[in-house]
Amino acid sequence: MPNHLARILVVDDEINQRSALGSVVTHWGYQVETASDGVEALAKLKDFDADVVITDLNMPNLDGKGLLEELQKLPSPPPAIVLTAFGNLETALETVHQLGAFWFIEKPLQTQALKMVVERALDRRRLANHAGRLERELASRGVLGDLIGESACMQEVFAIVQQAAPAKATILITGESGTGKEIVARAIHQISPRRAGPFFAVNCAAMPESLIESELFGHEKGAFTGAVERRAGCFELARGGTLLLDEIGDMPVGTQAKLLRILEEGRVRRLGSPREIELDVRVLASTNKNLREVIAKGTFREDLFFRVNVFEIHLPPLRERKDDIPLLARELLAALNRKHECRVTEVSPEVLAIFGRYDWPGNVRELRNLLERAVILAGSGPVMPTHLPRGFAGTPDPPARTPDAPIVLEPGMTVDQAERALIGLTLRHTGNNRTRTAEILGISTKTLFNKLREYGASE
Repeated sequence: MPNHLARILVVDDEINQRSALGSVVTHWGYQVETASDGVEALAKLKDFDADVVITDLNMPNLDGKGLLEELQKLPSPPPAIVLTAFGNLETALETVHQLGAFWFIEKPLQTQALKMVVERALDRRRLANHAGRLERELASRGVLGDLIGESACMQEVFAIVQQAAPAKATILITGESGTGKEIVARAIHQISPRRAGPFFAVNCAAMPESLIESELFGHEKGAFTGAVERRAGCFELARGGTLLLDEIGDMPVGTQAKLLRILEEGRVRRLGSPREIELDVRVLASTNKNLREVIAKGTFREDLFFRVNVFEIHLPPLRERKDDIPLLARELLAALNRKHECRVTEVSPEVLAIFGRYDWPGNVRELRNLLERAVILAGSGPVMPTHLPRGFAGTPDPPARTPDAPIVLEPGMTVDQAERALIGLTLRHTGNNRTRTAEILGISTKTLFNKLREYGASE
């Protein structure tokens, strides 16, 4: 949260202390209001939306404890920092834990220590505001971070995400490939108390058993051939945050046994180390397989299944929520326009009708890839059926387009001459958009610029 936007309310009954502290905080670049007790502080909060409250404990009328009790009744209470004199340490700790204060600072104040705590409290406020914004988006237009959907089945997903995110329980996210399982995991992380911590995702299907154990658990130098230095695993790196075990159904059985022990005991041991490390990480898992069928085949442990399946969130395939396609397309177009510097306005009704007839075996991932191609080809205006691949969803091939200046290939023409003609034709097609031209031709923008410079074209 930028300093020039942050608002600090200083509450202290001693006028000299209040004035001095207000001056210090103002010097740090924050907006400051002061109050002499809890009653005046609550009155000022009606017009001054404080991001952080710094309050003394011992005050007349309404003391610091009473002020904190009133703050907790607000819809979005600002984090509070308690000032305490020597001898009130026990009371300060009680206030922090029982009344939800962010932290306490002992008098006489050390300004650098206070500044650090204020900055951390502002980070807490910023993250809380971010989570609140995500929840408002969800309520208003069916969007939670990058997770999108207004259909009944997606609203059910959103409801479970909101209920499960604040808890510490392990969550199993199931669904076909391309449905957005990692997006759900990131949404859970973003609205959880761990949102300030890191988010790590490990693809359990992409690595052999020896590598996945090193990736997850870490290793000591010399633990195996090639282990030339100590390395922390993802369980350690995700400390204070969230770890997603993607495609857990493909995890080797031997690794499953070690993972179960770690989840049960809350400790991890690096490969080659005799020492165990306490964990502080929220574990999520995802799979595109029916784990009960995999258990029956003997390639997945039933006890691990019950351990990771405390909550299950099932993502429906896109063919079962086609009503969401217009909303998905609108959100994807906005992102793709930014990425490719295009000005595509909408997906035309004709294309949406085609999308409604298609079964989408690749789910949302396939929709995004299809729209990315269409945005590059369209450049501006609406996405039309002519921007879709030939024969997509059973549509007839589009009529051949006659370019304004067709390429003429003649015997004796060099490859450079043919290449120059193709680049020129594509530039005319894109309205001289060189980024889009490079993407259509399958070359880098740098390569295109070099070609144009070689041909003597102006940049």
